[in-house]
Amino acid sequence: MSDLSTHVLDAVTGKPASGLTVILYDSDGAELASSTTDSDGRIGSLAGRGLTEGVYRLLFDTGKWFADNHIEGFYPEVAITFSVTDTTRHHHVPLLLSPFAYSTYRGS
Repeated sequence: MSDLSTHVLDAVTGKPASGLTVILYDSDGAELASSTTDSDGRIGSLAGRGLTEGVYRLLFDTGKWFADNHIEGFYPEVAITFSVTDTTRHHHVPLLLSPFAYSTYRGS
């Protein structure tokens, strides 16, 4: 089974987005895990039991994070849907976040 991590950076300040809640869902919409980014903006292991082949969704609670940091943001949440086809490798899904844009990519 594969593990999953994430890293969220505030693209405006260039600093980690600490204290941001991230929830992992399976393809049926069942919540599998949730955690909050650490002081470095990271969650090192979100899929404690591992990921099997399938489709998953990460939901980043950006609205609360923006509000907590007194930032007016456009996106109340960011949902990233991805598929796991190789359970032998680690999956890393980073998020670069700003109030009016975001980007992601498959990390390593």
